[in-house]
Amino acid sequence: MPDIRARAGLGTVLRQWGRIGCVGFGGPPAHIALLRKLCVDEREWLDAREFEDAIAACNLLPGPASTQLAIFCAWRVRGRAGALVGGAAFILPGLVAILALAALFLGDPPTWVRAAGAGAGAAVAAVALQAGTSLVPPGWQRAPQQSSRRRWLAYLLLGAAAAATLGPWLVLLLIGCGLAELVAQRLPAPRPGRTLAVAGLGGGVLAPLVWTALKVGALSYGGGFVIIPLMRADAVDRHHWMTAAEFLNAVALGQITPGPVVHTVAVVGYAAAGVAGGLLAALVAFSPSFAFILLGADRFDRLRANRHVRAFLDGTAPAAIGAILGSAVPLAMSLTALWQFAVLAGAVVLTLVLRRGPVLTLSAAAVAGVLLVLVGAPLPH
Repeated sequence: MPDIRARAGLGTVLRQWGRIGCVGFGGPPAHIALLRKLCVDEREWLDAREFEDAIAACNLLPGPASTQLAIFCAWRVRGRAGALVGGAAFILPGLVAILALAALFLGDPPTWVRAAGAGAGAAVAAVALQAGTSLVPPGWQRAPQQSSRRRWLAYLLLGAAAAATLGPWLVLLLIGCGLAELVAQRLPAPRPGRTLAVAGLGGGVLAPLVWTALKVGALSYGGGFVIIPLMRADAVDRHHWMTAAEFLNAVALGQITPGPVVHTVAVVGYAAAGVAGGLLAALVAFSPSFAFILLGADRFDRLRANRHVRAFLDGTAPAAIGAILGSAVPLAMSLTALWQFAVLAGAVVLTLVLRRGPVLTLSAAAVAGVLLVLVGAPLPH
């Protein structure tokens, strides 16, 4: 393949990736569509096959896959300098926006802001359910091996249970499911009538904040809502940096701002240590994505072809989907006002029945919260 990186200067990378960072509302599907339009359809910096291969390879890595794809595309266009500039341009607009909103929502906000946060927070569990169901691969129940179907469902259920109960130990279960599938695929196929049992593994501010952000960026297979139980366990239950209601607001802010959902960790950092904490959390959480691309992008073909890597991901993928679905449980249990459950029910209809996106759903829930409080509904504690 001819070298095409000379076709774009760093200024072009800065402008184009910065534009996507500003308008990339809607999470990974929107980011992928914008990157495909820019890099494949309009500029032809990558061909369609290479772009699809890059998506698949990034999905094999822990952390935010759409962020890694943005960094990879910038690397392909302009080398390592392009990866650094493009990745930063993609991340920074959403980071600035979410830190500004964190200062508004986590300070001493006026009543209407608190009402909007309570309404949007009530809908977060529905958005988590939508995110999880959208990741279930079509036709998985028609897998050729009955044992594969059973293992897939077992990993999903383990992930869901872990997200609802294990908190910070969720990452161990995800890794355990991956290792279990790696072992299972190396074993001889079971005889007819026999079952294969698979068990998953359960089981100062600066240092804990760095560790929380590192788990989000380097250890969370599946990205997106998989990180929510990890962050909630540390931010709310263990270190008490924020209340359950404030954490719901943080998740909602991560959904309605442009850029990756991982920006939510910046709100956690802000709650723990102000603006410096938010910037530190974001730096730690996104650093592994840059490292994966800068050190391994030229090995993506071998990564995808490695059957051990694919087997490991065959276990972690359904567990991650289960974790996303299971994250809805603690999110819903964080609601305290009766009217919030009515908003949640409406959000479930919007997301799962009417198939509306998270930005519209959370915005509608925020408006509903303001209106309900204006007519006398109590604000949650």
